[in-house]
Amino acid sequence: MMQDITIGQYYPASSVLHRMDPRVKIVGTMIYLVSVFLFGGWGFLLAAAVLTALVIVSKVPPRLMLRGLKPILIILIFTGILNIFLTPGEVLWRYQTLKITKEGLVIAGKTSMRLILLVIGASVMTLTTTPNKLTDALESLMRPLKALHVPVHEISMTMSIALRFIPIFTEETDRIKKAQMARGADFETGGLIRRVKAMVPLLVPLFVSAFRRANDLALAMEARCYHGGEGRTQMKPLRYRTSDYAAYAAALAYLAAAILARARWHI
Repeated sequence: MMQDITIGQYYPASSVLHRMDPRVKIVGTMIYLVSVFLFGGWGFLLAAAVLTALVIVSKVPPRLMLRGLKPILIILIFTGILNIFLTPGEVLWRYQTLKITKEGLVIAGKTSMRLILLVIGASVMTLTTTPNKLTDALESLMRPLKALHVPVHEISMTMSIALRFIPIFTEETDRIKKAQMARGADFETGGLIRRVKAMVPLLVPLFVSAFRRANDLALAMEARCYHGGEGRTQMKPLRYRTSDYAAYAAALAYLAAAILARARWHI
């Protein structure tokens, strides 16, 4: 399941989204995530249609996008069950103390749809943007905070490193798990306590590997005379193009449509 995590991975391709300015993609993703919480009912069809179009334009295989939903499958099932059985309202089915309500089904459907759209929407951004471009975009967008003495470069660098290490650690976890299973470790059977205990041989070498990688990264940055963002330049400075401004306009129009649909038609 660890290899199914798509957030933080980059899929190389030649598409409009890959060539788009990373700042536009970050702002557009934030606008889309906000719209997902504004929408309800039929409004999800619009959000799903927009997301489907973006996936097609990105030239990223849809199966790779859908694979990212596997890690949140347990969350979807758990939240769905809680909403279905614990939400008060019009009872549709009852068995002793258990009951399913109409309102519970509606809330469970909305919650599941929001989680799915959130994960796939965030995956589109990371799969079409390299970690270096994400770092530059975050630093550029947060530049006004420098007036408040906020360490903008350090924050963006930390977030970029965290995103870059997600696929590395997922691969490392899978490799360690397979090595432990080859030595007779059992991660699938037994009760909850036994499974937690079985994770110890997996977590210990993973933490050791994480600290070793962090130390190697720190030494490499020091060897390259890295001292923070003050006075640093970019090899490929970010520059807006006409298509980027058009994408900004489309994202703002989409947000306006979401707000209008929420306020006027309650969809």
